[in-house]
Amino acid sequence: MSLASLKTVSLQRFSLNFAANIIATLWMLVGSTRAFSWVKPTFVQFALFALLALGSNVLFSWLAAESGSIFNEQGLVSYLIWPMIILLSGIILARRAGNQSLLFVPVVLWLVADTLSALLQSLVQLLGSYGWLPNWSYSFLPVLFLVLFLWQTLALLWIFSRRLRIPWWERMIVLVGAVALLTMWQRNVADQPIFKQIPVEPVLEEAALYEQPRLLQAALNRIDPSVLGKTDWYFMGVAGFSEQDVFRSEINKVRELFDVRFGTSGHSLSLINNTYSWLDEPIATKTSILRGLKRIGQQMNADEDVLMLTLSSHGNTDVIQLANPPLAIENLDAVWLREALDASGIRWRVIVVSACYSGSFIDDLASPTTVVITASAADRASFGCTNTAEMTYFGQAFFAEGMRGNTSFESAFKDARLRVNERENLMGFEPSEPQMVIGSLMETALPAFEQVLFDKTRPPVASIVNSNDATAINIVPDDASSQPVDGTVATAD
Repeated sequence: MSLASLKTVSLQRFSLNFAANIIATLWMLVGSTRAFSWVKPTFVQFALFALLALGSNVLFSWLAAESGSIFNEQGLVSYLIWPMIILLSGIILARRAGNQSLLFVPVVLWLVADTLSALLQSLVQLLGSYGWLPNWSYSFLPVLFLVLFLWQTLALLWIFSRRLRIPWWERMIVLVGAVALLTMWQRNVADQPIFKQIPVEPVLEEAALYEQPRLLQAALNRIDPSVLGKTDWYFMGVAGFSEQDVFRSEINKVRELFDVRFGTSGHSLSLINNTYSWLDEPIATKTSILRGLKRIGQQMNADEDVLMLTLSSHGNTDVIQLANPPLAIENLDAVWLREALDASGIRWRVIVVSACYSGSFIDDLASPTTVVITASAADRASFGCTNTAEMTYFGQAFFAEGMRGNTSFESAFKDARLRVNERENLMGFEPSEPQMVIGSLMETALPAFEQVLFDKTRPPVASIVNSNDATAINIVPDDASSQPVDGTVATAD
């Protein structure tokens, strides 16, 4: 049957036409020419689905946009190109076939398909924003969205080529050409969404430029010498990546936990890369880390005292990210960190690395007098570094939960590993497989160090509370039997 003989009869009720067009589109998407029997291409239906398609695409772009994005007129124009092309195609077909019923058929079918596709993408984007999608899906979603975009147009071309009885080889040429054209167009306009974040060059205030040396020196001056004849614990925390608050939050919470619960007040240092803390906290660079380690090494007794070094950031194999625009900062690599620790004279070390692929740090940091704990294996990612989180998955499980209910690092680690594994399985993530390695001499010395750390009697103090008041680390005084701290910490991710 030719297109010239195609007749469409509008139904009496608007809602029936609306439903018929959705059914026609579903037939089109499975490649069936039954779509022509259902489609109701009235001007009102065209106008309605044009608005619905536009609205659903605006919704998807808004959900996918980063914080601070603004409306992008060029993105809107880029979207409108294809509906206009499909509408013009319908006009040409109608004139060539001498059948005005064809005028809105292609564009109505395409707009309905685009509305359904955009609503599906919006739902997926919404689920992803709440962290309800499995980790493997995030690398697959861009391909899925491209396939949906290609599918609606290719399905339209397919049913029209069947109706026109075009030879199969011509159909293949048309479809392959359409795939190439649509793919190139989609990739070229990917950087022009309807809502777009306008890049803003980071600016370092003059006040911060002069304040940073003072902040670092003041922090170093507050590190007190140890008491001869007893074991003192020292804490040093490094938040490496400035553009996500979770790393700053994690290091500050862990430092407060150690200062209040474990008595490192006066023996602690935090180096923080964060967009909003230039005037408040010394930043983390190789220079500040080296100076911090040297200062702690000078104040410690190498034979008696222990350093708890905690690093939290994004990571890659043998590398922890140090990023704080507009400064160009070298990343922290495992070999350099080991050399800095050795040069500081710090002998007894407990090092916690909370980052993706942090297990790759173990070989370089391991020594007979060192405990190395990592959030993941050398070839695995770790999770929880979202903008809404207070702590990473591992930081939450190890520091806020594991060290609250245990009196040894090993038992705290085992509990944390179990909690992290359960949480990752629930979310559908590939297990991060946290690691722990204890040096040969540390195996003998660690129980005595842990007894000093976990059995400290602290004065009554208040609690460290999350900003959303959802949960808190409540720190209470130990009784004579050295009961563990009572409280919880939960992330908001």
